[in-house]
Amino acid sequence: MNHLTRTTVPSNLLGALVATITHAHTLEALARPLLELLQTATGMESTYLTRLDEQAGVLHVLYARNTHRLTVPEGLSTPWQSTLCKRALDEGRFYTDDVAGQWGDCEVGRTLGLVTYVSAPIRGKGGELFGTLCAASDERKPRSETSTHVLALFAQLIGQQVEREQLLAALQQANSSLATTALTDALTQLPNRRALLEEMQRRLASQQENQALIVAFLGLDNFKPINDRFGHDVGDLFLQAVAKRLRRMLRDSDIAARMGGDEFVVLAVEQRERADEAAAALSRRLESATRGRFKLDAALIDYDGASVGVVVAEPRCSSAQALLNRADAAMNAVKRSRKHSAALPAPSVRTIARYAWPIIE
Repeated sequence: MNHLTRTTVPSNLLGALVATITHAHTLEALARPLLELLQTATGMESTYLTRLDEQAGVLHVLYARNTHRLTVPEGLSTPWQSTLCKRALDEGRFYTDDVAGQWGDCEVGRTLGLVTYVSAPIRGKGGELFGTLCAASDERKPRSETSTHVLALFAQLIGQQVEREQLLAALQQANSSLATTALTDALTQLPNRRALLEEMQRRLASQQENQALIVAFLGLDNFKPINDRFGHDVGDLFLQAVAKRLRRMLRDSDIAARMGGDEFVVLAVEQRERADEAAAALSRRLESATRGRFKLDAALIDYDGASVGVVVAEPRCSSAQALLNRADAAMNAVKRSRKHSAALPAPSVRTIARYAWPIIE
């Protein structure tokens, strides 16, 4: 409003303009009243706001206010190179009362029957072109100093609103990215411990009487020797490969998460009457998914699979942490049993010629 004075804007428009700016919180809420005020200030039959898609080379009519005599349709899209807006910008000629004589080869102008045309570019602070604010008539209309000032002022106000909305969108995207990062394990891109506990708590709170939450806790036995022999880069590749295998075996409703280190958790929901059977089947699938040959950078690792502990939530279980602790204890029991019964050896590892291989399974 720093350019708004009684010498540039008619007094009868001041109140309406102030009210519009005060109450408009979106581009549309600002643009539509301004188009109506612009129609009054210029005496034109049609006023409209365009947006330029520079990459596609297309100009879109976002919002328009028309009379029965002249209609510039909302949603109209036309190649940027052939528009009156582009001609006006290129020539620095933002007003004409002889469209046919000035730009007779412009098909849009001929089709719409435009005689008088006036526009102002809408730019951001960096000079980037957002679009144009235009007024048009099917008659010859003179240009007044007042209408020129009003058009320029309205274009500036719209440009400021566009920048506010773009800034808000950028902040929302940044906030969303931060929230995602806070809930995602950076190495595997699986949900992290925090995200897992939140999801477990949500599922426990919403589970139906005939459903049961199944929690499988995986510990990657003999992960330390892999790190010690081949280094942490290969160890990271191994964790990423395990995460990839887990994703492949999940059903749509299942969730896999990385707890940290060499530990993962998988959540599944099943009908309560077959929950124990489903839990045993899930354990077998997870053991199978983590067993086998892993091709990692300069190593082939024949891995004997993870230790998997699986528990089923009781009907009235309400603590995600308590349920997770049970699953962790079950996994450790399996780990001890495997060590005692089979004297679990270190993974079979064969070194190969070094190639810059990605994870291939």
